[in-house]
Amino acid sequence: MFTLLDFYADWCGPCKMMGPIFSELEKDYKGKIEFKKIDVEAEGKMAAQFQVESIPTFVILKDDKEVDRRRGATSKEVIKQWIDSHLK
Repeated sequence: MFTLLDFYADWCGPCKMMGPIFSELEKDYKGKIEFKKIDVEAEGKMAAQFQVESIPTFVILKDDKEVDRRRGATSKEVIKQWIDSHLK
């Protein structure tokens, strides 16, 4: 099973831009990927565990192991291509 982690903060402008995209992707990939939003301020230990140094950071896990990550805001299409490359 795949999981997509979204490391964000409420005060982060680019994170706010990605919020609606993340919600749309969650609907598009329902049953294929589990989506989790992680507030780096509320869940600092988890952010440290994944060595998140900038936000937004997106991490794809397969069977609870990191397989890839992306940093920064981007388009829905780019994120979809990235996700699809791992679902093949």
